[in-house]
Amino acid sequence: MTEKVFYQDSYQKTHSSEVAEVLDDGVILAATIFYPLGGGQPGDTGHLAIQGVEYPVVDTRYADDRHNIVHYLGSEDLSAIHVGDPVDMAIDWDRRHRLMRMHTSMHLVCSLISAQATGGAVGESVSRLDFDLQGQVVDKEQLTADLNALVASEIPVSIGTITDAELDQNPELVRTMSVQPPRGHGTVRTVSIENTDCQPCGGTHVRNTAEIGKLVVTSLKNKGRQNKRINLALVEP
Repeated sequence: MTEKVFYQDSYQKTHSSEVAEVLDDGVILAATIFYPLGGGQPGDTGHLAIQGVEYPVVDTRYADDRHNIVHYLGSEDLSAIHVGDPVDMAIDWDRRHRLMRMHTSMHLVCSLISAQATGGAVGESVSRLDFDLQGQVVDKEQLTADLNALVASEIPVSIGTITDAELDQNPELVRTMSVQPPRGHGTVRTVSIENTDCQPCGGTHVRNTAEIGKLVVTSLKNKGRQNKRINLALVEP
C-alpha cells in the first residue's frame, strides 16, 4: 500500500522513495507526496527522477484497489523503469498550493451557507459548489464580503480524526451529498477551521485562512428547481 506522505505534511514539495510497481502508463511508488484525484480535488502533477531520467507526472489517481496510488507519466516508453529503482519526486507546488487555497475556501463557503451541498469541484483558480438551498437566499456581493472577512481573520486550519461511531452520531458534519467519507477504517479524517467549520475531508488544505488571499464569488446559477451553483475564484491565483 502506498504511504501517503501528503497526509503527514501537505506542504512537502519533494521526497525520495522507490518504485513498487510498473504499469503500462505509470508507476506505483512505495511512498508519495502526490495527492490522487478525489473528493472533488484534482490529482497532483510534477515530475519523477528515476535512474537519471526525468519523467513528467501528468495525473495522479488511486488504483482500483483504492490503497495504492498511480502516477501517470507523460512518456510512452517506461521500459527503463524497474521495481526497486530509487525515485526522487517533486510536485508542481504552485499548482498544489492554489488547489489547497481553493479547497479551504470552499469549506468557508459551507460555513456561511446552512443548506446541504449537492456537489462541487476544486479548480486551480475557479471552483464551484452546488447547494440545495430550499428557498435560502444568497447574495453574491454579501457572500464575497463575508468570505473575505473570514480570510482576513487569519483563522487556523487543523487536521484531525473522528471515529466512525462519532460520525454516525453527527451526520450533519457531512456537508456534501456527492462525496461520502470512507468508513470501515475505524476513524475518519477531518478538516477544522477554528470556530468556523468542521467536516470530514481527505483533501489538502492551507494552515491558515490568510493564505487563501482575496476571493470573489463570480456567479450564482440555477441548476434545477432548487439547486444553486456558486462559482468562486481567487483574485490573485
